[in-house]
Amino acid sequence: MSSPPFVHVIGASGRSGAALAQALGGRVIPVVRDARKWAALGFAAAARVADLGDREGLAAALRDATHVVSCAHARNAARVIAAAPMGARLVFLGSTRKFTRWPDDHGNGVLAGEAAFLASGRDGAILHPTMIYGAEGEDNVRRLAALIRRLPVLPLPGGGAAKVQPIHQSDVTRAVLAALARDWGGPRALTIAGPEPVAYADFVRAVARAAGVGRPRIVPVPAAPLIAAAALTRFIPGLPNVGPAEIRRLLEDKNFDISPMRELLGFTPIALEAGLALTFPSPR
Repeated sequence: MSSPPFVHVIGASGRSGAALAQALGGRVIPVVRDARKWAALGFAAAARVADLGDREGLAAALRDATHVVSCAHARNAARVIAAAPMGARLVFLGSTRKFTRWPDDHGNGVLAGEAAFLASGRDGAILHPTMIYGAEGEDNVRRLAALIRRLPVLPLPGGGAAKVQPIHQSDVTRAVLAALARDWGGPRALTIAGPEPVAYADFVRAVARAAGVGRPRIVPVPAAPLIAAAALTRFIPGLPNVGPAEIRRLLEDKNFDISPMRELLGFTPIALEAGLALTFPSPR
């Protein structure tokens, strides 16, 4: 494996894109839709402005690309493939939402993007992360910590028995860098996740410990009334908005075999406790 000298990062001003740009340093060539948003992040690299819906503009931004990472939604994969130079290695960020039992626009878009990439024959990988936590400004574990802080009890469908396997943003970045450095010999889809699955209730308790908000009192509740109640959260000041689809997804296991990730990308992701310690650092 060898690291590329320059990497064009589509969506560099987003959470995963900015984390990747930070890791790449002077090797990043940011491709963004809003130059002001990129400038506000304080990076030295000048942005190339392009809209994914503008094929000619995107092709111009990628004209000299040898390695391209798209942190935009995977539904845009076909547009990136069409605009990128034929010899460029491509890495896309997808999502394990593609496995959900309750298909939605997000998951269907990931499936469509994966299909376009695998049919393209292009060299590279589409990486499907599980729930990402620990990015600057992310609202997964921080929103959960806020919910625990506000509620005297935390109602969970099935008592939170379903498995989750969240991955820290630093490991997503490591996975992308490893994928960039590997000669894939064609397109490959790969799931990336944390080191081991945990019950969602244990994940909640781990978040509470790391955030210092006290041990949550978890109450098993049937999914149907929770889904009905979720619609009311947007009317209660101080409560994070929880959608019905989020409640349904708490009923399905999201655990994955990461041995292909370890073998092909060459690293083992950090443990949940270590990742949460980075996300909620102790005050000095």
